[in-house]
Amino acid sequence: MTKASKSLAGNLASKATTGPATNGTGHQPLRSETGTAEDGTPLAFNRCSDDRIRPWVGRSMVVFAYSKSAKDQQQAMVYGQLCNDCAYLRTAVGVNWTAGTAQGPMEFRDETFLCGQHSTVMPLRYAGGIKVAGLMLRPGALRALFGLHDGEMLDRITLIKDVGIPDREVTGLFNLDSNPSDWLEAIEDWLADYVVKNGIAPPDPLSQALELQAFADPNCVLSEFAEEQGVSPRTVERAAKRDFGLTPKQIMRRARILDLAAQLCGVADEEEEEIILRFFDQAHQIREFHAFFNMTPGDFVAHRADGSGRSALVTLSLEIRQARRLELLDRIRPGAVRPWMRRAFLDAAE
Repeated sequence: MTKASKSLAGNLASKATTGPATNGTGHQPLRSETGTAEDGTPLAFNRCSDDRIRPWVGRSMVVFAYSKSAKDQQQAMVYGQLCNDCAYLRTAVGVNWTAGTAQGPMEFRDETFLCGQHSTVMPLRYAGGIKVAGLMLRPGALRALFGLHDGEMLDRITLIKDVGIPDREVTGLFNLDSNPSDWLEAIEDWLADYVVKNGIAPPDPLSQALELQAFADPNCVLSEFAEEQGVSPRTVERAAKRDFGLTPKQIMRRARILDLAAQLCGVADEEEEEIILRFFDQAHQIREFHAFFNMTPGDFVAHRADGSGRSALVTLSLEIRQARRLELLDRIRPGAVRPWMRRAFLDAAE
């Protein structure tokens, strides 16, 4: 974690942060229009991306969640974290965000921005509920689409206007009459047109295979994976650094931790024993988990129970990842109600 991220994380750690169904400040739980877990945690409406952009986009998501109280909606400051193992294009409207990044804290409101992958959990604070739509980019797509290298974007955020795209071109796709799915489709349409207009080639299939391997078995042996792909281990290492910003070992390490965190959050289908067996012993599990989340698995669970510590955004982020993972591994059908969901999604008109 960078000094800037540690500074913001330290500030946030001194305050109560949201639990699964509350915002951690004593205010009422957020009302979600886009889905809830069994325990009431707000979830994103997320699905496979449009066929036209699927070579570059792994998943499309949108979140509408806000306090039932107008006072809380305007005044409540929520402290939490984000953790993503992929790059994102995100548009956030009607909310004030302060995100911890490798550059230091960055503030956003009514803007579209590009987020690099995370090597560690990143702190976030926001007010005004959650109203965000985004596209989960496949490995290498950040470079193919926008000319940004994943290594240079690790734990960083760049405004879309800084890559030569007027912010209003994307942020302006939202209007007050938009329901969540309409807004998401508008962003997908924009990117589909952008791809055609600029003649953008799909990212390297080797990197896509490496991501799938991390989903299927993050304890794989690099040499065996390389042999299956018909390339050298060195070729895999170069592709990983270019399209993930990490080494293959770091990618697999992160995947093990995020699968464990998803299981602890209640948004995973694996049995606990299967997750535990990926680690040498309990000390190894605790050490690896702490390196990414800056807390032990026990603290992670305890924070969930008492309403302090990690935020509902952690569960939300992990749920999107797990939904895509299970679909790619053919464990659930695309669009199916996932095991951890109370309802597939709530109609925006409700």
